Amino acid sequence: MNKKTKLRSLLIGGVFTLLFVALVGRLYWVQIIDGKMLLAQAQEKWETEDVLRPVRGMIFDRNDKVLAEDAPAYTVALNPKIIQSKGLQTAVTKGLAAILKTSDDPAAIAELEDKIRKIVTKEYPTAKYPQVELRNEGWKIDAEVADQIRQLSGELKKQVNSNSIGITLIEDQKRFYPGGKLASHLLGYDNKEGKPVMGLELALDKELKGIPGFRAYEKDRTGVELPDAKVNYVPAVDGNSIKLTIDKNIQFYIESALEKVYNQYHPKSITAIAADPKTMEILGMASFPNFNPNKYWEANPQDFFNNAVASQYEPGSTFKIVTLAGSVEEGKFNPNEFFQSGSIAVPGNKLHDHNIVGWGPISYLEGLKRSSNVAFVKLGYEKMGKDLLDQYINRFGFGAKTGIDVAGEVPGKVKLVNPVEYATATYGQGLTATSIQQTAAYGAIANGGKLMWPHVVKEIYNPRTKEVIQSFEPKFVRQVVSEATAKQVSELLEQVVSDQAIGTGKKAAIEGYRVAGKTGTANVVEPGGKGYSPDKWVISFIGFAPVEDPKILVSIIADQPDLGGDYHRGSEVAPPAFKEIVAQTLRYMGVPSSSQQTKAAEKEVKTNLPELVGMTLEQARTAMNKYGVVVEAIGKGPKITSQSPAPGTEIGSTQRIYVTMQENGDPSVPDLTGKSLRDALEVCSFIKAKCQSTGEGYVASQTVSTEGDSKVVTLQLKPYNELLQTPINDTPAGKSDKKDSAKAADTPKGNDSSGKKVVPPNR
Repeated sequence: MNKKTKLRSLLIGGVFTLLFVALVGRLYWVQIIDGKMLLAQAQEKWETEDVLRPVRGMIFDRNDKVLAEDAPAYTVALNPKIIQSKGLQTAVTKGLAAILKTSDDPAAIAELEDKIRKIVTKEYPTAKYPQVELRNEGWKIDAEVADQIRQLSGELKKQVNSNSIGITLIEDQKRFYPGGKLASHLLGYDNKEGKPVMGLELALDKELKGIPGFRAYEKDRTGVELPDAKVNYVPAVDGNSIKLTIDKNIQFYIESALEKVYNQYHPKSITAIAADPKTMEILGMASFPNFNPNKYWEANPQDFFNNAVASQYEPGSTFKIVTLAGSVEEGKFNPNEFFQSGSIAVPGNKLHDHNIVGWGPISYLEGLKRSSNVAFVKLGYEKMGKDLLDQYINRFGFGAKTGIDVAGEVPGKVKLVNPVEYATATYGQGLTATSIQQTAAYGAIANGGKLMWPHVVKEIYNPRTKEVIQSFEPKFVRQVVSEATAKQVSELLEQVVSDQAIGTGKKAAIEGYRVAGKTGTANVVEPGGKGYSPDKWVISFIGFAPVEDPKILVSIIADQPDLGGDYHRGSEVAPPAFKEIVAQTLRYMGVPSSSQQTKAAEKEVKTNLPELVGMTLEQARTAMNKYGVVVEAIGKGPKITSQSPAPGTEIGSTQRIYVTMQENGDPSVPDLTGKSLRDALEVCSFIKAKCQSTGEGYVASQTVSTEGDSKVVTLQLKPYNELLQTPINDTPAGKSDKKDSAKAADTPKGNDSSGKKVVPPNR
């Protein structure tokens, strides 16, 4: 008995010992081996982290009018269990479908109703009360639609006498574009997931999106924050804001005018660009068809295409500006010289005017006004020759991207080989160009021969501090022709518009203003290189005003408008739209009419030059700005030490004032390259340097030597056209979008089935 009791005791003790050892082992395992992992899992249970979303930067026009911003949005969520308990399945289905429908198509409405009905009638386990978001129709709706849903919800609550009927609006944010379709291709859009898809929204996403923050804290099992809990908080950094060069009002003028043409003539597309020709800041850019970025899902694929930079066309007669400017610069253009219009033979072909028979013997000026192809073949091919023509095509920037800060730019195609291609290139056939290239080229003529970089972004800045992070100033590319040539070409182009008898651009004339411009009518190359279509044209007009002091430059290109088979009706398309846009813009800018400006110039009041010594350069320029007088500084220093002319001298707005900024010693000789001999002599006289010159024209180079105590400046002069260097295209060659293959006409030879050249009516 004692033995059994002893054995039982040993067994019980052994069991308890094993249990104790197991318990100790488990405690060790939990605390030591799995301790860190279990602690981390526990922290996940009682700690939470909220992501703090930054505000996306706003996009403004040049006058700080909002073009894109973040705005409140709402997502519709449905609780089927509550809706079923109130018997509101049909009422909710019909009511929401009527509010959220995207069209009046009965089939589309029925499809939406069926979608909602499946959600509100689905059976769920009794213990579950799911909340189902209604996507996509009810996802990120705007405040106006949300108000309609609140009204529906209120009516249903009264109907069933309940505070909850199973419709919830979840607060959210989305990108909002106050102008709707305005500048949609430029701005692009953010989709409902908050991701930028195209346009400046995508290109500048890094600057706009900001940096997310977070807030981490401890909570109990019900999700309530624990008192005195440790909180880790990192604030979000909001995105930077963008100011564009675009003017919202001018953008509206453009889109209003284009919409009229689009609805009347139904082109495949119509594009317009407005720019300040002196800076090439883009004031407006639009292309139809377009889309509403607030409802991007309703657009067709072709609506998203920005034809201003991504489409290339045979330009036709608007390209004649290259031949005209080159022949004037080279002294080959005599407006009073006569030639035989109608046709001209070149090696391998015979080329014609757009009316085939021509107008008999006419002057080159009349040839310009009538847009004679023969005139430009004679000027560009016969008088200038292939090499010079090539040089001017390159100088004006054709065949290379402009580098505009808008995504999708293509370079156009210039590949001239045989004599016929060079001859037809003189009037814009056999090569392709983009709308932005042509706009920049005409801008160079309006801007005294200076080709500028076109751009749409003015500055990027911190919205909280207003600190400018990056600004984009006007950028000079190269001098393509002399200022004198540019002025002469402008006056010639003015006659294309002002001559109401034969000028092809007469419908672009604006009463009271001097307008310069050129029409273009180019046949479209048929797909597959089957020659030119006999009844499809690209219609264009490019011009600027006022001629004496250009403030606005506008290009318009309509791709294949319906002209009823009569290309002469092309003058009804682009020139009137140009006139509408420019007339409204000039009034909006407050630009006085050309006659008013002439009278003001005649009444110019001269003033006595004040004392500028002791002023900073900025103060001097401010003081003289009201008289329109240019102040040019020599040397470096904080304040002006001398000036020319002397104080008290009578000056006018055309006069230039020179000031020295150097504090100690005589001022050094500045770089005089590009100045006329007269201006260079004036500078030398001012700095008390002797000046001598060789050659004629403008300063090409200079050397400085000493003769006793005096400086001697020797100037080498050359004609202006010899100063112009053939530009090097430093922008990478882009590839044509497949979508443009028909427009680009990869090899636009324009041959018909017989192998003969088909010459379109370039006007």
